[in-house]
Amino acid sequence: MAAFRGARSGGNVGRMRAITIPRPGGPEALTWSEVPDPVAGDGEVVVEVAATAVNRADLLQRQGFYDPPPGASPYPGLECAGRITEVGSGVTGWAVGDEVCALLAGGGYAQKVAVPFGQLLPVPKGVDLVTAAALPEVTATVWSNVFMVAHLRPGETLLVHGGSSGIGTMAVQLGKAVGAKVAVTAGSADKLAVCRDLGADILINYREQDFAELVTADVILDIMGAKYLARNLDALAVNGRLVVIGLQGGVKAELDLGALLRKRAAIAATSLRPRPAAEKAAIVAAVHEHVWPLIEAGTVRPVVDRALPVEKAAEAHRLVESSTHVGKVLLTM
Repeated sequence: MAAFRGARSGGNVGRMRAITIPRPGGPEALTWSEVPDPVAGDGEVVVEVAATAVNRADLLQRQGFYDPPPGASPYPGLECAGRITEVGSGVTGWAVGDEVCALLAGGGYAQKVAVPFGQLLPVPKGVDLVTAAALPEVTATVWSNVFMVAHLRPGETLLVHGGSSGIGTMAVQLGKAVGAKVAVTAGSADKLAVCRDLGADILINYREQDFAELVTADVILDIMGAKYLARNLDALAVNGRLVVIGLQGGVKAELDLGALLRKRAAIAATSLRPRPAAEKAAIVAAVHEHVWPLIEAGTVRPVVDRALPVEKAAEAHRLVESSTHVGKVLLTM
């Protein structure tokens, strides 16, 4: 694995354990290994990890399809919660012992991780430390895309594909919190029931129904990509905004530009992991300002399917690959 910022090399090297991927493959490729401790660089802190969460990006990394950005930790894990054990130069507002959750470019599947301090969030009041690991990636993804990119407004309709996923469950709640009407797609009655309990107004079983015939949406949050492109465009309202954040349904599709023009619609495609630290810090600051008060008031809550010990990371990956979970799957240290 490539060297990364924050890893000690040579001399008196501390050791921790992390999930490594010696070679791409199935869940069995995940290996609980001894590796060098991270050290806080300029503008960074080291967090002793209490828990992390499994995201589909981790599955892609394990398969060899999604390398970490240059300089990031080579270990999987895009978020974590824990306690600060080391503070680097240039860090303000944080101290050793603080309980935090953090948005990461990698490294959550480890006992310790170095994090730029702009990507830290305090653990919300009323949320325990382990459960807080379910929050950074979904809140940052949903707020940055649905609100900072697509500018969802009160009274508009938001369509969320994969409504019972970690991102989906957060999008439903935040959409309702700002006064939008929320439609969801999911693959079973049980998953749709969860979405209904979170506030979804329109429930669509994608195995039996065509969402493009049932809803007209001002904003669509899409995880499918190519497979849904044409129908997403059909479902968009005039002046609608489609935000693509996943490619589970493929990467290439034909686009009817005439329909796009007639609807005066917009399509955006975004990713969070490779963004520069300054951009991530701006998103995290917006999440702290707008989302954290909703969580602390009980209006929005993290949805956790289960928590497994990190040594069972392979089992957790199989679970997420099967799409039988609802909300987030956590790994505890």
